[in-house]
Amino acid sequence: MSGKKMAPKRPDYEGSDGESYNKPSKRARMEKDTDEYLKRRERNNIAVKKSRERSRQKAKETIEQVNRLRAENEMLEQKVQILSKELSVLKDLFLAHAGSVAQSERAIEESESRAPIPDHQYSSPKQKH
Repeated sequence: MSGKKMAPKRPDYEGSDGESYNKPSKRARMEKDTDEYLKRRERNNIAVKKSRERSRQKAKETIEQVNRLRAENEMLEQKVQILSKELSVLKDLFLAHAGSVAQSERAIEESESRAPIPDHQYSSPKQKH
């Protein structure tokens, strides 16, 4: 609940003309020049000022938080750009290295396939006489 009190519904009463009317509230009957009325008005004015000040303070804090979050977001976006560029460079380096390794392996395989394989002659073991 917000702390506001709902006024109970006032019972209807019948006027001299036979019509049904709501009974006048205490507030309506209160004289505007009485001390009680002036005190209530003063307390209400103070409450309104406090409420408005809290509202202004909350709005100010919200704006400050929005500004902080925008700055943080901008910083994070810059970091993402830097990391994306770094990733791209590392991918290029990796692919270049992987390509050169593959090329080296192919060259080795090709050179091995071209090299003559020497015939192996096996001699029978010498027998003792």
